[in-house]
Amino acid sequence: MGRVAGKVAFVTGAGRGQGRSHAVRLAAEGADIIAVDICKNIGTVAYDLAGPEDLKETARLVEEQGRKIVTREADVRAPAELRTALEEGIRELGRLDVVVAQAGIFTMRGEPPLQAWSDVIDVNLIGTINAIQVALPHLSKGASVIATGSVAAFMARTIEPTPGADPGGAGYSFAKRALADYIHELARVLAPREIRANAVHPTNVNTTMLQNDVMYRTFRPDLDNPTREDAELAFPSQQAMPVPHIEPEDISNAIVYLASEESRFVTGMQMRVDAGAYLKLHGFHP
Repeated sequence: MGRVAGKVAFVTGAGRGQGRSHAVRLAAEGADIIAVDICKNIGTVAYDLAGPEDLKETARLVEEQGRKIVTREADVRAPAELRTALEEGIRELGRLDVVVAQAGIFTMRGEPPLQAWSDVIDVNLIGTINAIQVALPHLSKGASVIATGSVAAFMARTIEPTPGADPGGAGYSFAKRALADYIHELARVLAPREIRANAVHPTNVNTTMLQNDVMYRTFRPDLDNPTREDAELAFPSQQAMPVPHIEPEDISNAIVYLASEESRFVTGMQMRVDAGAYLKLHGFHP
């Protein structure tokens, strides 16, 4: 028996990266999956987002674990699309026990700048709230709500020293800070119903959100055209541990714990999986 055997999990951003990793890991531990992804690009994002074939591959990997999966293309910015996708999944799989609101984008240096701000707020903050709120009517005692934040939520103000110069980067930090507050308040509302809500805050994760030209130039401003190999030398500057990044599976380990009965009394948690990035940012505060 797996750690989440018999549960059904709703995972957004499941086409690739962390979302796929979470879906497959939950399936390996016994859960059936309702998986959604936008499956198309957003203009202010510098890297390609997952496509339909990526979501199909997620389905294949989940089924390889012997579990059922319902996949739908849906935009987290559109509550009606999410609601339809989720309700179709519940009709097929019978229940809902876990929400993993993973879908997110990074619009640092996106153009046009104010659209980059709007897009990252709409996806990372409002889209996460949309995913959770369409799920709330279907949750009962013992359910678990998990949102993916970022260590950027704990930065003093923003990723960029001058927010006005990069609305997309500033918006990413703001969205993650606001999301942390939302999860805290949601946990207070759900606690009397014995439903848990927690956030997981990664540092750099080895996905396309990190591995792209904009991020390479951000970490290596001393070079005109830095490569991945150049950036890998600078990536460890964000973590206290001497590593360039963590893997999606490292976050999936936390997701499984928070989805399982092992964490049945854990709620309102801001769980950092950050290789000591918070410690590096803030030093020691007894």
